[in-house]
Amino acid sequence: MIIRFILTFSVLLQTAASFAAEKPATISSLAELAQVAALSGQNVKLRPGMYRMIDFIPLSSIKDRQKRQEWQFLSFSGSNNTFDLSGVTIEFDTALRGALHAPIHTDEFLIKGSNNTLKGLTITNIGNGIVMGGAVVGVTGSGNTLRDCTIRVQGSAPYGYGDLFGKGGHKHSGMHITGNGTHLVGCKVFTHAFGHAFYLQEDCADCSFEDCYAEGVMRRTDEILAETSGMAFERKFRTEMQNRSGEARILPGYMKALSEDGFRTYGTHKNLSFKNCTAKNMRGGFELRTKTAPYVENCTAIGCERAFWVSTGAVVTKCQGDTQFGPLLYVEGDNATVDVKLLPTEADEVTVHAIAAIYGTGNKVTLTAKGKRVHSLPILVGFGPPGMGENMAPHSVKDTRRLTLRNETTMPLVIGTKAGQCEISTNGPVQENQGKEIVIQNLAPGSL
Repeated sequence: MIIRFILTFSVLLQTAASFAAEKPATISSLAELAQVAALSGQNVKLRPGMYRMIDFIPLSSIKDRQKRQEWQFLSFSGSNNTFDLSGVTIEFDTALRGALHAPIHTDEFLIKGSNNTLKGLTITNIGNGIVMGGAVVGVTGSGNTLRDCTIRVQGSAPYGYGDLFGKGGHKHSGMHITGNGTHLVGCKVFTHAFGHAFYLQEDCADCSFEDCYAEGVMRRTDEILAETSGMAFERKFRTEMQNRSGEARILPGYMKALSEDGFRTYGTHKNLSFKNCTAKNMRGGFELRTKTAPYVENCTAIGCERAFWVSTGAVVTKCQGDTQFGPLLYVEGDNATVDVKLLPTEADEVTVHAIAAIYGTGNKVTLTAKGKRVHSLPILVGFGPPGMGENMAPHSVKDTRRLTLRNETTMPLVIGTKAGQCEISTNGPVQENQGKEIVIQNLAPGSL
């Protein structure tokens, strides 16, 4: 009986200890957050509220940080932690990053420990402090999860021209992923800076994005051409790429994204997936040119310079996008399987040249449509994206073999001279066919 009592009491003590361990420790300052961020095995909650980084790290302290080569403003170096930051906004004055002048491509907030979960944090940039590249948040550790985090980005130069004058300069991106096993759920980036919203580098693998959102700002080229001072005026409106008239000059009638891509890959990223994500008013909505078969499901790109740009082995299913300001789809590489719905949204007085451009070998593409369009635009088979993806530039002719294309839209087809051995079913007319061994079947209305 005594033994049974001791055992029962011991279990109760263990249960109480376990409950205590699960209950988060509450903190109330950025100084405390910086301290616990370096430790491991914790459950921490920061009291909701507005926290100003410049109060924690004043400008007067920046020289000492430079001497110590302390380039991050907040670093989560511990592992196996849960940080509940719901209702927390960290206001980050970009004058701090400008004064620190960190090495190129340095991120301000860094998650370099492993198996951490951060949820609910909002980081809001103010000011226009600039350095050479870098993102607001970098994730370098493995197995980290960010949930319901929001980043509002500003601080880049030049800003207001997109990539018309090149892709260099003082960029500022939202979230930079290099750590394996990174999972982003319900994260949002709103950007008023030249840079990507979300991007992956260093061949990170096993990463996933779910219910994430990227939004930038668009600007008409007519507005840029009307400037009487500033960079465009000083450059006499000359661009990096030659336009369709053979001049390296801005043309009226186009729309430019002032930021880079919503979701972007650089390198090899195995087991990469995107589900229920949206990109709005970005240069590229989903520019996923890794040749390691990314999986994209139920994603939307609206009001972008180009909606989806995918490569070898990509699987794109149940996705949708529009051609308000640029093409719906670019497919390059081999053996991609793509199913995208064309939304009817169009913009007045904006020039768009194509619905899609497809090249490579063994690709399977299905284009469906929702609603009716006013303007007819071609689907280009055997053509690649224009240089730098710039809509003002011409499309190049590209080798295309064994394409299986099902065009359930009413948009016409243009088939280039380097296309061959393709099977095409179409509800739209064939406007031009210069390919070889092209089998074309007209879809009956009842087959849609």
